[in-house]
Amino acid sequence: QVQLVESGGGSVEAGGSLTLSCVASGGIRGINSMIWYRQIPGKQREWIGAISREGDARYDDSVKGRFTISRENAKNTVYLQMSNLKHEDTAVYYCSAYMRTTTNFNLDQYWGQGTQVTVSA
Repeated sequence: QVQLVESGGGSVEAGGSLTLSCVASGGIRGINSMIWYRQIPGKQREWIGAISREGDARYDDSVKGRFTISRENAKNTVYLQMSNLKHEDTAVYYCSAYMRTTTNFNLDQYWGQGTQVTVSA
């Protein structure tokens, strides 16, 4: 019922830019933090960064200065703007959010399905 859907993935050359979007929909009572992760096949999921409900963002050192997270609360949407992409940024990117729903008053973490980003060297 409640879901997160990422979009905007694709293939880019090293040094290029790409922006991902993630939209939450369904019976949402409220969204707290929204988070971006990525995962390379065979490796552990990696935290990229997060943004608070108020719009304060934090980033992992590996992407700091290159990636920007923003959100539009009225649209239940979080963005990941990526620039100066490197080959090692190639991964499946996932968005996540801590939400309360119309049927679940607990603040639980929800996940999107992921979108592939491929950066050619």
